[in-house]
Amino acid sequence: MDRRRAIVGTVIFFFVAPGVIVGFIPWGFTRWQLPDGVTPFVIVGAAIVLAGLAASIACFARFALEGHGTPAPIAPTHTLITTGLYRHVRNPMYVAVLTMLIGQTVMFLSLPVLAYAVAIWLITHMFVLGYEEPTLRIAFPDDYAEYVANVPRWIPRLTPWKPPVAQSPAPPPG
Repeated sequence: MDRRRAIVGTVIFFFVAPGVIVGFIPWGFTRWQLPDGVTPFVIVGAAIVLAGLAASIACFARFALEGHGTPAPIAPTHTLITTGLYRHVRNPMYVAVLTMLIGQTVMFLSLPVLAYAVAIWLITHMFVLGYEEPTLRIAFPDDYAEYVANVPRWIPRLTPWKPPVAQSPAPPPG
C-alpha cells in the first residue's frame, strides 16, 4: 500500500473505530452533561482524555507513515511497528482508547462509562489473544517473538525497549 492510501485509510479508520468507541457510545451514556459544572474531576478527566487522544493519534500516524498500512485488519502494515509508544507497550492504541474512556468516566462521574470501559477492555483482550497476536506471530515470527519477550501487552514499561541492532557481517580479512 502506498503512503497516501495508508494515510487516508488510517484517518478513515480513526474516525470510524475510536470515534465510535470513545465518542458516539459514551455520548449515549452521558450526553456530554457534566454533573456539577467544571470541577477538579472535569479538569483531571479532560487531561486524561487529551493524553489518550494524543497517544492514539501518535500510534495511528505511526501505522500509516512507518508501516505503510492501517490499524484495520483488512489493510495491515508491512512491517512490525516497534517504535514510539510501541517501545513501551505492545498495544498502545488500545491503551490510549481505554485511557480516554477512563478520562470520560472521571469527567462525567459515570459508572455506565466505567462499565463500558471494562467491557471494551475484555473484548479487546480477547481479540488480541485470539486474532492479533497469532496473526503477528505468523507474519513476523522472529521479530514478534523478540518483541513479546521484551515489551508487555497492557502495562507500559517505564524505559523504552531498544530492539537489538542487526549485526553486519565482519569485513573479510585482507
